[in-house]
Amino acid sequence: MSVQFPDETFRETEVDYGYFYRKLENSKIIPTSSQPPQGEIENVFRDLLAAGHQVLGIFISSLMSGTYDSALVVRDRILKDEPGAAIEILDSRTNCMALGSMALAGAREADRGSSLPQVKAAVEAVMPRVRFYFVPATLEYLKKGGRIGGASALLGSLLQIRPVLYVREGETELLERVRGKRAAIARMLEIMAADASRFGVAEVVIHHIDAPAEAAELGRTVESRFALPVTYCPIGPVIGLHVGPGTLGIVYTTVNS
Repeated sequence: MSVQFPDETFRETEVDYGYFYRKLENSKIIPTSSQPPQGEIENVFRDLLAAGHQVLGIFISSLMSGTYDSALVVRDRILKDEPGAAIEILDSRTNCMALGSMALAGAREADRGSSLPQVKAAVEAVMPRVRFYFVPATLEYLKKGGRIGGASALLGSLLQIRPVLYVREGETELLERVRGKRAAIARMLEIMAADASRFGVAEVVIHHIDAPAEAAELGRTVESRFALPVTYCPIGPVIGLHVGPGTLGIVYTTVNS
């Protein structure tokens, strides 16, 4: 996917995140994002099939991007040419490493030599068990993106209100409003603790937007409190432009559903 400022366009996989977020902080307008062209998706699929592979594509939520719908169009076009081609397309109903956790589950199943239907089933089994909570450092980017009104953003900033956001049924939603960022992070940990008690928790990822030191602090807390290893992953521009630098998040998978 790509992001566009009036004077520059970046492919997410090619831009330096630090450069992008400095530019974002200094811009008066929020950049836009765009999905990859259908032709690009088609080239990837056809190249994989030509090399003798089967394809399971797991895409960002269809309610957040049209990429999933484009992949369906590409799949159908290829199947007209190659009726026996093995292509499965899944809507992750989420993004970031919540989607990544599903991809990893599928990769592990594939590494065991499982069939494409078995790999798809392994991914679908993980989908309802993935959680993604995050807290922005400021309301400014939600205001710029039209996700919150100017008056609400100003009042929230004055009162140090921080939303705890989460991804549910394919969309980003407000879970709670909390006074102060530390309190919001503590609330995320409370939710995770409740899930750990009820379902068990594994595969924890700490997300951050240009805030590695804060992410490391949160990771140490998680490791100490839950006795679980933590992976760190910065959030890229396509998602990051909506909530801005300083955002912290937690992605985890429950053991049971």
